[in-house]
Amino acid sequence: MNVASHQPAIARRVLVVAIATSLSAASPAWAETPETADKVDLDTISVTASRIERTTREVPAAIAVVDEKRIEQAQMMNVKDAIQGTPGVLIDSKNGGYDVRLVIRGAGQKANYGVREIMVIRDGVPMTDPDSFSRFDYIDTQDIERIEISKGPGNLYSSGAAGGTLQIISKSVFDATNRVKLGLGTEGAESYHVRYGADINDSNAFSVTASRRVMDNDWRHWNKFDTNQVSFKHGLMLDGGGLWESELSYSKADIQLPGSLDKALFDEYKRTGEVDDTQDPWKHSGRYSKIWFFNSRFEQSWGDLTFKPRVYFNHWEHYHPVTGAINDNPGTNVLGTDLELNWNHHFIGDSTLVGGVTFRRDDTRDSAKYKYADVTTGFGGRITSTLSDRPGDLMQTEDTLNTLYGFYLQESVQPAERWLVDAGFRFDRSEFDIHTDQIWVYDYGSSTYVYDPLVYDTKKSFNLFSPRLGVTYRLSDTLNLFASLAQADQIPADSELKKNSALDASTARNLEVGIKGRADNWTFDLSVYQTKVSDEIVSVLDTGGDTTFQNAGETDKKGLEFSGRLRLGKRWWAGLGYAYSDYKFEEFSEVISGFTFDRSGNQLPFTPRHQYNLSLEYDHPSGFKARVQADSWSEYYVDNANSDTYKGFDFVTNLMLGYEKGPHALVFTIDNLFDDHYATEVKKSTYFAMGSWQEKYYYYPASPRTAMLTYKYTF
Repeated sequence: MNVASHQPAIARRVLVVAIATSLSAASPAWAETPETADKVDLDTISVTASRIERTTREVPAAIAVVDEKRIEQAQMMNVKDAIQGTPGVLIDSKNGGYDVRLVIRGAGQKANYGVREIMVIRDGVPMTDPDSFSRFDYIDTQDIERIEISKGPGNLYSSGAAGGTLQIISKSVFDATNRVKLGLGTEGAESYHVRYGADINDSNAFSVTASRRVMDNDWRHWNKFDTNQVSFKHGLMLDGGGLWESELSYSKADIQLPGSLDKALFDEYKRTGEVDDTQDPWKHSGRYSKIWFFNSRFEQSWGDLTFKPRVYFNHWEHYHPVTGAINDNPGTNVLGTDLELNWNHHFIGDSTLVGGVTFRRDDTRDSAKYKYADVTTGFGGRITSTLSDRPGDLMQTEDTLNTLYGFYLQESVQPAERWLVDAGFRFDRSEFDIHTDQIWVYDYGSSTYVYDPLVYDTKKSFNLFSPRLGVTYRLSDTLNLFASLAQADQIPADSELKKNSALDASTARNLEVGIKGRADNWTFDLSVYQTKVSDEIVSVLDTGGDTTFQNAGETDKKGLEFSGRLRLGKRWWAGLGYAYSDYKFEEFSEVISGFTFDRSGNQLPFTPRHQYNLSLEYDHPSGFKARVQADSWSEYYVDNANSDTYKGFDFVTNLMLGYEKGPHALVFTIDNLFDDHYATEVKKSTYFAMGSWQEKYYYYPASPRTAMLTYKYTF
């Protein structure tokens, strides 16, 4: 089932080249040689991989940093706008809102909603629950300074994240740049942002930000999102060089989640770029949340010692209609702390010891599930469609307590001038205590609600051990070699434990080698890795689209990643990104409808063997700038059985044109320039029902072409 794009790939290649050529012809700067180019610093600082500020070339791990310049040139309705095209990172959104599907090196693909197996951090505070579930409704995408992506296990920030860590760093309260941004676009897109900050006195500073993002997305039914966010930050410079920063923010994030399409509906979308229905009965899924977020950090040095304590609290509530039930959570309280201490000393050369303890408690009381009140039914009372998201009878109540506590330690030494060695580990203990008072359940086989009163408790604990050894060797002034050996344990989510209480934590062990190059006119990162995962938690689509979870015996993930930029003239940069992924089940017995199938030797689904992107950037002293990027994914399997494939997509192209003069800046962006109609994800389920084996496909269409014009005034 290779579904071809509506436009030939060769035509897109020609058009991409034509755009690049026409841009280059617009300025004689193309003819200038690299020797005449202004020297720039092509390396950036990262703190995510090791909790120590380092240039990326010194980090003994695969890491990507999206800087402020790249962020300012994107629509930033979604974090996808900034990080798409990063090799080894698969990200897309069903509606352009904060709802994203994020997969790093195969980790995260089991999530039907949100992000799993990847630690998401904002300013050092985990946005990921102790059970590995991450949300992006907290994030004001207009208040981001940079994004750091550390790939693979073994991160000091991450308590059990097999895929890696994504840290979003917001603008500092001490940033003196104030601004107003207004954006309008197609599909009813609106973006408003204002930031004002000032010094109270020589020691105190504050800033206030407010943002609103809206998109109607009329190309699909039930596909709107609307977010409003306000933040207050305060900073205090203490005597002796100390620093104390705090933030209090509020977010209200409403998003409609459209369902999947069958082949007929997907064909309609490919023809017209619009679709007004979904094959799923649950036509009113969504998530409507309110979040209060508080974060306070302190930093003080005494000679060679630096103390960095942090405390955070957030309260979130949501109304979340999903398949078969409406979740109504009146409030989860999250309290956490991270107490970090750095010691600069001499041990086999200049050394830094980083250590700390961490604690987090997520407490949810009186969370409830309800039936859908308004539905249509067919033969045997089967629910065929929802008519609204109004709650009906109570299905269950639940109290959940997730507790995580641990400690971390890392010694970084420089045994010789060219060598840098990181050796450390993190240990965490995660505890689940779930009390459920069940009245009704939704039965996927009969598509009806079944009376099944039951009271049960789920209590489970996991010990998570994440050691890491990394080595960097400076081969020359422009080249660094690195190697790393790391491990991370990955716990199941509480929702997965409810489906299968026998689930074990998985363990990912990663071996990686690579080379990084930084020069005035070029930069590149190349890495090769192998990740062995034992007891990987795999999602299985069963009867009626019911997602269950099982432990695979072992998976083997081999890959290569390359990203590079090359100066072509004084004002031009060309970029290339490529990832090769060979992810295979070595041992896996999949149970479907009570039958067991051997999937050993099969490829993991939703894993394109090849992922690549091309980009071209131009920046002129007059203030004009341009950027074009084209992304491609090769075909991938749509199920664990490897029974079918989806073609992927070729050269989906985004264009940015900008102009900046003094305090004024205009940015015009077009995403999906050639209006490709393709799927962000395709899944297939095969299950036994009504005396025979049934097949069902699930298509999730990508957004068609969108455009936005943004004006920014800086003061």
